[in-house]
Amino acid sequence: MKAVIAEIITIGDEILYGQIVDTNSAWMGTELTKIGIRVKQITSISDSADHIVKALDDARTRADIILITGGLGPTKDDLTKHVLADYFHTTLKLHEPSLDDIAEIFKKRGIAVTELNRQQAFLPEACTAVRNVLGTAPGMWFEQEGKVFVSMPGVPFEMKRMMTDIVLPQLKTYFKPPEIIHKVVQTVGIPESILADRLEAWETNLPEHLKLAYLPNLGGVRLRLTGTGSDATKLEQELQAEVEKLPHIIPNNIFAFGEVKLEEAIGQLLKERGLTIATAESCTGGYLAHKITSISGSSAYYQGSVIAYHNEVKTRELNVKPETLQQHGAVSEATVREMAENVRKKFGTDIGVATSGIAGPGGGTAEKPVGTIWIAYADKDRTETRLLNYNKDRLLNIEYTATAVLNLVRQSLTAAVEE
Repeated sequence: MKAVIAEIITIGDEILYGQIVDTNSAWMGTELTKIGIRVKQITSISDSADHIVKALDDARTRADIILITGGLGPTKDDLTKHVLADYFHTTLKLHEPSLDDIAEIFKKRGIAVTELNRQQAFLPEACTAVRNVLGTAPGMWFEQEGKVFVSMPGVPFEMKRMMTDIVLPQLKTYFKPPEIIHKVVQTVGIPESILADRLEAWETNLPEHLKLAYLPNLGGVRLRLTGTGSDATKLEQELQAEVEKLPHIIPNNIFAFGEVKLEEAIGQLLKERGLTIATAESCTGGYLAHKITSISGSSAYYQGSVIAYHNEVKTRELNVKPETLQQHGAVSEATVREMAENVRKKFGTDIGVATSGIAGPGGGTAEKPVGTIWIAYADKDRTETRLLNYNKDRLLNIEYTATAVLNLVRQSLTAAVEE
């Protein structure tokens, strides 16, 4: 079955200047994929007639569908409608239903329709109007040589309503695209290159219509397996069969299936086992606690934290022995071990975890350079420690450390079950 390809063109100097972030394209890509349409390119261009024409000419050579956002406002720099009229060799004509919609919107606001707003109801004769129930700029649907061009406002809530109500259903009917189904497998604690090496044989033997993508993030890699075909039920079964092979290939690195965050997966494990946890943080400064408590319902298992940034706080609040700090220093296995064990006792939890390190950019020494970080996990039976070496900037060191602690909790809980 032939793939249906879409391209997105966003128009607006404000995007290129970095004054606004193009969130429209990401949303559109997600929704198009749901109906079996693949986005192969996203292009951002300035409010320039020449640029718009060039982008349209290029896009039609690659895509079946060209979706355009931006440039439909009432001001002089909004050129899209006029450029499209010239591009499709047509003229602008008053579209009465659109004018009625505009008048109704202004009536509700208690404002008279201005001439500028009235001009927004003039549309190219060659297009089919796409109703905008939330704003004053109608969309435009053009068809030419089997290609579909759709122009919509850049205002996100207006564009999304148009896409949901009209554009997506019509595209699905017009093109009858194949089914596209994704399966996501979340991994942690394994670099992308090593993961790819371990999965090489499995990936090589995938059917032609199943494709694997590696999507690295902080401390982990999302595996996205995508299937394309005409039979959604069969495709779902094929994808699931392949996904079920992965725990046998990388048994220690999968923490979830689907769009699940590591902290969410850890929280689910703790709830399922009726366990509680507390945190003692130095170099992460509360970021680990933030990650844990960002999950709704975390009060069921998370008790509290001590941010022991200064050594006096480590001794006063966590009972770290002064001699431990004197002999080994704050960034040491001995110190982080006591922090984890004692925060567990302080809060009366099943688990205590701790961080202590040199996040940077200053504070490093020859013996303990920036990025030297110790983490620890403690429960009633044992204490586990890890030495991390992250040669990154301060914020990345903090984020990677929090991920490493969460993974240590996951590994410790898994090991406890296996024992």
